[in-house]
Amino acid sequence: MMVTITSIKLRSPWKFFALSYNAMKIIRQLESTNFLQKKARGIWTMHYTITSWKSEEDLKTFAKSGAHLQAMKVSADLAEEIRTLTYQTDTFPSWKEAKELLSERGKVLRF
Repeated sequence: MMVTITSIKLRSPWKFFALSYNAMKIIRQLESTNFLQKKARGIWTMHYTITSWKSEEDLKTFAKSGAHLQAMKVSADLAEEIRTLTYQTDTFPSWKEAKELLSERGKVLRF
């Protein structure tokens, strides 16, 4: 399976409301796809997601369409940093493992 781990560091706590609005639409989109598992958590200005997919094609189709694509277009306004890592594995990571992998191997976008 393919796993994607993402962290978003918001520009300010006030950006949480816009993030939540976008997340609500993205979750609706996600639930209409072939994803396997999802987890999300966050506090204050740091937020994380983990999703798993049957195939890389399913993941790319989701990421490049709908609410997710629209959210990516406004991400520079919400976030000062986004980290993401996609990799193939047989197991869904724990939060501890996910954060370590993201810190060590994640692609970093700073705005």
